[in-house]
Amino acid sequence: MTETLHRLIEQYGLLAVFLGCLAEGETVAMLGGFFAHQHVLVAWQTLLAVFAGAFLGDTAFFVLGRSFAQTRLVQRISSKPGFNRARQLITEHPNIYVLSNRYIYGMRVLGGIVAGLSGIAAARFLLLNAISAAVWATLFCGFGYLFGLGAEQIVGRALLRHERLLVAFAIGVIVMTIMIAVARSLLHREKARERRTTEANQSGAP
Repeated sequence: MTETLHRLIEQYGLLAVFLGCLAEGETVAMLGGFFAHQHVLVAWQTLLAVFAGAFLGDTAFFVLGRSFAQTRLVQRISSKPGFNRARQLITEHPNIYVLSNRYIYGMRVLGGIVAGLSGIAAARFLLLNAISAAVWATLFCGFGYLFGLGAEQIVGRALLRHERLLVAFAIGVIVMTIMIAVARSLLHREKARERRTTEANQSGAP
């Protein structure tokens, strides 16, 4: 079983990294960095796959918001908590919004669609998105690479194949737990913000 999983990662790891980074991809990017450190994947190819997935994913969400605003999918996403706040942010600070949105877990799909619905020029978005994706890919691949380095320092030798899979599983569990906790906290805060805004509007109505 271990040999089969390891062989699948060797053969299809780059494709999995690319597909995983099309949406929320922090965990996948870190796993890619870890396997690059272990020489299972080629480092520069992994970084390119992470960048391409991140860039094309946000671009697709932007196109979805820009060209398919009236579809049921976009309308449903537009009703989610945080949409109004995101739209206000991109209106007031478009550059900062596009550069930083992908770092807020759970908001990436919403953020790309909000950017598409806004008045930001497509060329401007693509440039800022490319810069953000490059920094994001380097950062999270780097975290995974350092995780592999730290694991070998603890063990005191190169990791065996089954140990690589165990460390990869640990990375996934740790990152997903942190990201879910952060997303829930942000969602709770946004719902509370919208509730206070609604109550304030109602109390001020004649």
